This record gives sequence, structure tokens and C-alpha cells, in this order.
Amino acid sequence: MDELFEKMKKLIADKLEVSEDKITPEASFRQDLGADSLDTYELVYAIEEELGVSVPDEKAAEFETVGNAYDFIKAELSK
Repeated sequence: MDELFEKMKKLIADKLEVSEDKITPEASFRQDLGADSLDTYELVYAIEEELGVSVPDEKAAEFETVGNAYDFIKAELSK
């Protein structure tokens, strides 16, 4: 993948305390990576801080997979 995905992978691994090799675009935050709703919001906050992008709460709630979050953030950064 690209540099953005690599940055996100590191943030996700750090916040959720999972191995980077478990983090794929298809990985589910809840089922595959063990995140609960609080973990998800902390992760979104970290991504906002690190990447300088704003993620509305209602949008963050829609992130089921790493790929969902990646696609949204990539679109926001390209605006």
C-alpha cells in the first residue's frame, strides 16, 4: 500500500496494541483487531491529530474496516 496506509497501520497497531501484520484493508476493527467503541474513538482522534484531517463522529461510527477509514481519510486529504 501507500505511505498513508503505512502511517495508519502504525497508529492502529499502537492504539489497539496489535501486530502490524494483522492490519489489512479488510481487517474489521471490532472482530479482527478487538477494538471496542472507545478504542475506535481514541484511534480516530489519533488519526485526526497525526494526519491533520477532521473525521465527524457520525462518519467514524461507520468505519467497520481499516479500508473504510483509509478510503475516507484519503478522500479528505485529497480535497
